[in-house]
Amino acid sequence: MSVNLATMLREGTKKAHTMAENMGFIKCFLRGVVEKNSYRKLTANFYYVYSAMEEEMERLKDHPVISKVYFPELNRKATLEQDLQFYYGSQWRSEIQLSPVGQEYVDQIHNISKDRPELLLAHLYTRYMGDLSGGQILKKIAQTAMKLEEGEGTAFYEFPEIPDEKAFKDNYRQAMDSLPIDQATAEAIVEEANDSFKLNMRMFDELEGNLIKAIGTMLFNSLTRRRSRGSTEGNLAAS
Repeated sequence: MSVNLATMLREGTKKAHTMAENMGFIKCFLRGVVEKNSYRKLTANFYYVYSAMEEEMERLKDHPVISKVYFPELNRKATLEQDLQFYYGSQWRSEIQLSPVGQEYVDQIHNISKDRPELLLAHLYTRYMGDLSGGQILKKIAQTAMKLEEGEGTAFYEFPEIPDEKAFKDNYRQAMDSLPIDQATAEAIVEEANDSFKLNMRMFDELEGNLIKAIGTMLFNSLTRRRSRGSTEGNLAAS
């Protein structure tokens, strides 16, 4: 019996979306304050996170649940490699480092993929749907804030193999709603998606110290004072 997993995920992660958008690092980003060193550290963390997700997705591409949402055109590892080369140079592999929370995130992806593979869907949804929803807006913010030319350090936000993002997202949600899972499994996926948001938020929290040091406490406080209302999709927490 199929369940409306797409709706359950959207409704079940609304609070987490709002909390994520109210992280200081994200509020500064959305207001156009992006500090390059903090941003490139985030890009490095994302490289490890997406590498883990895509390694597991490839391994599980014949799994009865994961196979239904196996869309390699979503893969971000190669685009993150391009961006890391821009930010760190040709020796980027020896320059980047996974943060402590980033390591927890990677371990979580590998552990659930081994023990309960269907829960991997929670991480795929949290990251990729946000990437598609808010990518172009976030790309423009990053370009303006860091004075980047087109093609410099923003490959992460480009999906050349997905010309119609709305149609793709509709197709993805339909695929989620046709999965061979029961209600209890669907609820476990929603719970895991909220855990994924928490890991993202903790990664952003790790970066706030760097950002405050770069822009100053007063500016940081003025940018983050007001609590903003979150949306359900399309922010850096699900970017």
